[in-house]
Amino acid sequence: MATTIEKNDKKTIFSWAMYDWANSAYATTSGAIVAPFFTSVIVPDTGYWGMEAITIWSYLVSAGAFFLFLIMPVLGAMADFSAAKRAFLRAFAFVGAVFTMAIFFVPAGAVPMFLLVFLVSQVGFVAANVFYDGFLPQITTEDTIDRVSSRGFAYGYIGGGLYVLLAFILIILADGGTIGMDTELATRIGIFGAGVWWVAFTIYALRNLPENGSPQQLPPEYAGTYPLVAYFKIGFKRTVGTARKLLGFKQILLFVVAFMVYNDGTQTVINISGAYAEDTLNLELQEVIVAFLLVQFVAFGGAFAFGAIADRISAKKAILFNLAIWVLLGIGAYFLPEGEALPFYGLAVVVGFVLGGVQALSRSLYGTMVPEEASAEFYGFFSVFSKFSAIWGPLIFAIVSAQTGSGRPAILSVIAFFIIGGILLSRVDVEQAQASRADWHFEGADVL
Repeated sequence: MATTIEKNDKKTIFSWAMYDWANSAYATTSGAIVAPFFTSVIVPDTGYWGMEAITIWSYLVSAGAFFLFLIMPVLGAMADFSAAKRAFLRAFAFVGAVFTMAIFFVPAGAVPMFLLVFLVSQVGFVAANVFYDGFLPQITTEDTIDRVSSRGFAYGYIGGGLYVLLAFILIILADGGTIGMDTELATRIGIFGAGVWWVAFTIYALRNLPENGSPQQLPPEYAGTYPLVAYFKIGFKRTVGTARKLLGFKQILLFVVAFMVYNDGTQTVINISGAYAEDTLNLELQEVIVAFLLVQFVAFGGAFAFGAIADRISAKKAILFNLAIWVLLGIGAYFLPEGEALPFYGLAVVVGFVLGGVQALSRSLYGTMVPEEASAEFYGFFSVFSKFSAIWGPLIFAIVSAQTGSGRPAILSVIAFFIIGGILLSRVDVEQAQASRADWHFEGADVL
């Protein structure tokens, strides 16, 4: 029997936002703890495969983004066709969480094992987010989507920040010798706990987040085909068809391209900053965690602040203002002094303020442009484009750092993504893109 989600229902929105609280423990731990743990513990001091730790980490982030780029649109289409966004979200969240816990058992020096385990955890995290984002247009209306999207990110920043704070306290106690374990063990427990947090709050969040719609009947040509195989084939076919049709809607396509470019900059900062701080700036793990805590709690206010700014000047103009600040941040990161935590903390505060805004507003602005009946498929595309863009920033960072032997010149490459992305976004006609939704049609897709 079909289920229809009541739009702007407070209980549903709270449950939806709580999944961001759940998975943000992983997202924050990945940058604040896992990245410096990899560069300081997993990779030997002499490097591995002839490369420094930060270079390997950058290549890992780029390779993971490429793999995700290949599978995300199919997963989104599968979720729309089977009306199973909630089921897919739960499955991938649990897979990602279990492999996060598995990092605890990776021994020092086992670089290939770590790369495999971490990659699977990343797949679970990003794939689950495709289905999570797909709920947004179905639980909101155009006048509430910006605020609800910002609320999800705000919950995530607080949840992720609280968890990392707990992990930080454990690491500090271990470093001080007061709890009978060394810092490495405390760090491993902190990573393991992020997976536990992710699972526990996912179960809580999904209790009041209903599935929307009902599964469509498989076409006759797929009779007798194993359901998962059939869904994969149908999803791929619909994805290819949607990609072709997207070429005829220039404003939506232009926004997606702009997002690809500037998101490359933000994703590079998120994924590289922890390793950059430990490997290039020679900061201690505890100092890196403090910086990430500042980012998390400031981003909570930043997400709401930019939501309010968007209400006054439009989401597009708010994002452009946000990108201008990112350019200045990139320049500032290049000049950070080595071994001094205070300037790094100051930069982290500004990063937190703009990070919440650019993520929340980009997601909600895109949500006002896409057809609701294929929201998961289009958020699958959104994720694909974000992952496709996220390939290049870390890859360029890795190449530049490998050639120069330092992350400082590499950090300047990030600035170009914000500048070019902002120029492209400035040319997007948002009203025309939103009006074009009426022209979309998907064979076999019923408007919910």
